[in-house]
Amino acid sequence: MKRLSSILPGLAVAIVFAGAPAPAVHAKSAPQGRTWQEVARLPDFTTGVWEIPLGPGAFAPGEQPALTPEYAAKLKAFQDAQKAGKEQDNPSANCVPPGMPEIMGQPYPMQIMFGPGQISIQLEAYMQIRHIYTDGRAHPADPNLTYNGDSIGHWEGDALVVDSVGFTPDTPLGLSYGMRHSDKMHIVERFHLTDPDTLAVQTTIEDPEALTKPWTASRTFKRHRDWTIAEYVCEQNNRNMVDAEGKAGIVLTPPGED
Repeated sequence: MKRLSSILPGLAVAIVFAGAPAPAVHAKSAPQGRTWQEVARLPDFTTGVWEIPLGPGAFAPGEQPALTPEYAAKLKAFQDAQKAGKEQDNPSANCVPPGMPEIMGQPYPMQIMFGPGQISIQLEAYMQIRHIYTDGRAHPADPNLTYNGDSIGHWEGDALVVDSVGFTPDTPLGLSYGMRHSDKMHIVERFHLTDPDTLAVQTTIEDPEALTKPWTASRTFKRHRDWTIAEYVCEQNNRNMVDAEGKAGIVLTPPGED
């Protein structure tokens, strides 16, 4: 089976969700993974890498986010500008990572690594790393706004629950770069194995300014036990440019001939 990243090189795909019910609420329970002994008892998320599987419907949209009038107007303005030819590029064309939640929907593998008090998700796309702290800390009172946010996690039985806040509003909410979120976006993800080689991730997004109700969705990743993460350097041979007047363009001369 070919890697999707080898079939679709450099593709920036909008986050795509399939509709799912709201997650159930469970009490926190061991294991918490704060010592190497506890880490050894955690479910095996770490062998090999995970990828959204190819096939019909792999990136088919599910339930659409319910936008507030203000953010629906922002989306319409973006779409109108695209139709008029005034929006030619999105940030990914210039190698800016999409941030959460879209980074988790890219057609590239990811690797999950456990350590005492921290879980790391290494994403091949844009060579991004998400740090999820499981040492019992709370979110900062005033977090710095970043692409992937501030993430803390805990275990509910064999499910990893990740709570993230502190996102820069420069990133898309999903599906379209014109679909925006505010700095109050709050994301809760629930990771669990449905079989030894299938990882289900249920995601619930709340944003009191951008959404009229929480948006809950899910996706499935398949394990490739003998794969490793490849190097992804978006800037290499990137031909997108901005001219002296700030207009986006692309250099069509093949590399090495300019």
